[in-house]
Amino acid sequence: MPSAIETIDVDVPVSVAYDQWTQFEEFPEFLDEVEAITQVTDTLTEWTVAVAGVRRTFEADITEQHPDERIAWNSTGGEVDHAGVVTFHKLAEQQTRVTVQLDWEPKGVLEHLGAALGADNRAIRKDLQNFKEYIEASDSADGAWRGDVTA
Repeated sequence: MPSAIETIDVDVPVSVAYDQWTQFEEFPEFLDEVEAITQVTDTLTEWTVAVAGVRRTFEADITEQHPDERIAWNSTGGEVDHAGVVTFHKLAEQQTRVTVQLDWEPKGVLEHLGAALGADNRAIRKDLQNFKEYIEASDSADGAWRGDVTA
């Protein structure tokens, strides 16, 4: 199972970066491959993504969530098999390091080739840059969910 890890520093407080990341339905604003997300429950989301022109749907279950620290998830159904975690590290009052780790199961020759060539890392790096631009432009989150989820 390929693993991709990418990090970016954003010039907002850790609480702002974290709060924005809890607003899953806003992800299409800064994640290029995400078409739509529906928050079904506090811990279940339904996703529609399009990668290289292929549309897929899946559910993701939040398995761990601690305010201003981390959000972890596993796909639970649908056409995508992956797990991931995003962590938030306070660097200064107005600066946060955001790290995304994604483990995924490629399907088919093209996805295996893309994983071998690092397309997953490039996509995550681009999405993190989009997140940086989005959150720094507004300097505040669109909302927040500060609940705690323990596996």
